[in-house]
Amino acid sequence: MSAMPQEKQTVMIERTTTIPSNPKKRFVLNERVQSFLLLLPSFIVIAIFVYFFISSTFYVSFSNWRTLKRDMTLREPVYQTYVEMFSMPRFQADIRNTIVFTVIFMSFAILLGLTLAILLDREIFASPVFRNMFLFPYALSFVVTGVAWRWIFNPETGINLFFDIFGVNSLLTQLGMQPLKPGWATDPNVVLQLNSVLAAIWPGAQNLQVKWGVPLALIPVAIAATWQLSGFVMAMYLGGMATISNDIREAARIDGASEWQIYRRVIIPILKPVTISVAVILLHVSLKIFDLVFTMSGVGPGFATDVPAIFVFEMMFKATRYNLGAAASIVMLVFVALVIIPYLASTLRGEDK
Repeated sequence: MSAMPQEKQTVMIERTTTIPSNPKKRFVLNERVQSFLLLLPSFIVIAIFVYFFISSTFYVSFSNWRTLKRDMTLREPVYQTYVEMFSMPRFQADIRNTIVFTVIFMSFAILLGLTLAILLDREIFASPVFRNMFLFPYALSFVVTGVAWRWIFNPETGINLFFDIFGVNSLLTQLGMQPLKPGWATDPNVVLQLNSVLAAIWPGAQNLQVKWGVPLALIPVAIAATWQLSGFVMAMYLGGMATISNDIREAARIDGASEWQIYRRVIIPILKPVTISVAVILLHVSLKIFDLVFTMSGVGPGFATDVPAIFVFEMMFKATRYNLGAAASIVMLVFVALVIIPYLASTLRGEDK
């Protein structure tokens, strides 16, 4: 067998022993391509069904589309729809109701949920049964809750009957007083009015066409929402308390702290991240609430229980004022963004640290 030429042998050896220039870089590149291809369908879906529709809604709010016939021409001036919307007494009432409902609902839900969590953390009798009992309303839909509480707060067949059954009204009548018969969700009165105070602080408040205060009809709706979500708040706090070491509690007891002081000065401050998360979630729910209010009271007397979500629904699907409904949707989006974006930013900063 003839010997192979020296030059040819050298070339073959170089080909068989050649190593890729940078295998690590090639591996990283392949991994990035695979990751991009894996996430590409999600990017496309989000781009279409979130950002495209948000952009479309924003454009419609500036258009002349006010009837069933589509008219996408821009109004002059383009912000005229927003001027009309904020000058409407109904939408002013919606903003008032959202603020009042948010304050009452969040205060009651967090306070009640924290109280239940502290009681169950103390391991009272049959605490697992009570834990499931308090958490059960959270499993219901807002529609079911609204229907049930609408009957409970019915002035004729609901909770007012107990005033007659237990003799409260007969006692008040004997004392020369009026019997108790609250209107609940049908009461049009607004208490604690702040129109004069707002006018002294903000001159533009003179143009407000609604009474700024606490609509009594909105309180039963806030109670129903609190009943449903206080169990969720309780579960969040119980989960946070479960992560706190018993050594911290024992150290506080050795220092002479009572059980109330342990919770007030040790446990609750440690649960600050849980409180922030709960507040953000509840605030998000209150800003976009629709089904509970719609099934329980609707717009209410004098728009006492109307909310922006119901306003959007009726403008879009009943009044066919598509530009007006789109403008209200953008306002709701801005409200939610003012809550979510700072929370996400603070969370990302915490992760970086």
